[in-house]
Amino acid sequence: MKFLTVLTILFLQVLIANANTEDMEHIRTNYVKAVSNKKLCRAMIEELSTKTGDPVHLAYLGALKVVWAKHIINPIAKFSTFNQGKKAIELAIKEAQNNVEIRFIRLSVQKNCPSFLGYNTHIEQDQQFIRDNKNKITSARLKKMIAEL
Repeated sequence: MKFLTVLTILFLQVLIANANTEDMEHIRTNYVKAVSNKKLCRAMIEELSTKTGDPVHLAYLGALKVVWAKHIINPIAKFSTFNQGKKAIELAIKEAQNNVEIRFIRLSVQKNCPSFLGYNTHIEQDQQFIRDNKNKITSARLKKMIAEL
């Protein structure tokens, strides 16, 4: 009986791990596409808004809000949305500052947002952190995203 219980627990852990991996690959793939696809960007923001507690999800949500600001016409709403996204990214960094993916997300935003917004102060620091910790990345998709930045 104990063996069956342990086996069931292990099986469930494997299922959860696979679901999490698939979820992250879905997010990574759509993050790149959302820059030029307004509908996808909005859908990803809605999807990530329901996922709480994970700093990586929070960082992607923040980055997608920054991208969403690009799609907004009203300058006040654009700036407000940008700041919401920036704040989410910085909170994710604060929660998991040694996470390579979160550092990549911030780097990708900072390298691509207009310099007059002043959100470009961590570019060199994040580039160095990513170079020093590249070996910790297991996702081929994430490695490719980093290489293309």
